[in-house]
Amino acid sequence: MKILFICTGNTCRSCMAETIFNRVCNIDGMESFSAGVSILKGSIISKNTSKLLIDRLGCDVSKREAVQLDELLIEEADLILAMSNSVKQYAISYFKVPQNVTYTLNEYVNVKGEVSDPYGGDLSIYKKTYEQLEYLINLLISKLKEGNGIS
Repeated sequence: MKILFICTGNTCRSCMAETIFNRVCNIDGMESFSAGVSILKGSIISKNTSKLLIDRLGCDVSKREAVQLDELLIEEADLILAMSNSVKQYAISYFKVPQNVTYTLNEYVNVKGEVSDPYGGDLSIYKKTYEQLEYLINLLISKLKEGNGIS
């Protein structure tokens, strides 16, 4: 199963979610990737996101470039999880993302709210988003295990 995490620019939330999921998930055949609905061409992962992923997970993604959401990525995905409702709605409207496989991350794991956008904030703001994503992704993995009969 391939999970596509999406946000606005693919430099903070969705790439953070992708990295956390791929590092933490221990379900065979599960992988994630990420993209943004409106990236700045040539932009790379934010410095604070990169720092957190190195410090917390030992993953150096400092040279990772933002990926623009497109039809090929959508076709590859079995499940699409947006960081906010506005990103979800934009993806459905503009990119014709299938509604039956598209949710916000919070919605999919049955938690109210949205993933906070740390863009432009200091490291403490990014840490809060990281911790929020870590919590939500652990819930996601539990839900996926339940769906596959894995304990």
